[in-house]
Amino acid sequence: MKTKPHFRSTAFVLGMLLVLFPVFVAAQSSGRVDFTARVSPTGGRPEPVRQMTFYLLSKSLDDIRTEALQFEPPPDLDKFVDGLKVSPQMKEWMKKRHSVRLVGGDFTKSLTPDDIVDVPEFFDAYMKRNSAFKGVGFPEPRYKEKDKTANPEKYKAQKEEYIAAIRKFIGAVPESVQGLDADMEDLNPFESWQHLVFAQRQQLEKKTIELAQQRYLAAQADTDLDGHGAFAGVAPSTYWISMIGTEAISGDVRLHWDVPVTVRPGETARVELSNLNATKPNTTADNSTH
Repeated sequence: MKTKPHFRSTAFVLGMLLVLFPVFVAAQSSGRVDFTARVSPTGGRPEPVRQMTFYLLSKSLDDIRTEALQFEPPPDLDKFVDGLKVSPQMKEWMKKRHSVRLVGGDFTKSLTPDDIVDVPEFFDAYMKRNSAFKGVGFPEPRYKEKDKTANPEKYKAQKEEYIAAIRKFIGAVPESVQGLDADMEDLNPFESWQHLVFAQRQQLEKKTIELAQQRYLAAQADTDLDGHGAFAGVAPSTYWISMIGTEAISGDVRLHWDVPVTVRPGETARVELSNLNATKPNTTADNSTH
């Protein structure tokens, strides 16, 4: 009779051990990440990143963004150019330069005499810009329209001579190209291209956030007023401390982080997030300058 309570007591203890042992093992095998985030404005002192959400991801945010590109690829510039109502020569020029920007000093400086003579839109704008200089050094045509049918060989030779003279004049007087872009405003497709690029970037960032949260999120934590945060009970592995869809701002500085950290069983990894290990805001597929 005295052995039964002892047996029951032993069975109870064994039962509790069986219940608690997995919890104990899990606690011993998991790790922890403590981090502090601070931003230093230019010429200023470090400031804590207060009450912002940080994410512990099982994949680098940059790699996740690359994965998202499979779902939201950048717009095709050549396809965009094919849809424009411009000359074939203009389309060829845009594809060769990989640019649809037809305004600004950099654009006009990039134009060669061959570009201006060979692309009808450039030639028309150039001639319109320089028509006032005829008689003061600018070439004048010798060919006559009546010769186009009456004497086509003479017409062709004199027109080619005139074009060659203009080509030579452009090379000798490069400043004559200045202001050409003012007559290209109605043809400039740059703004339409920018809209496409901006829309793709928005969709790409949306897909990146979706993948990060649905496939690769291990933990998340908010920083306190001192910029401290922690991820507890994390399985041993390599992770990345990241910000998703937000930036840490201080003065003229805007940062986010995608910092790797290794979590070991039963240990606490400590990470200092600062300007030194931050990355610049994403500028993936920066086609807006084309």
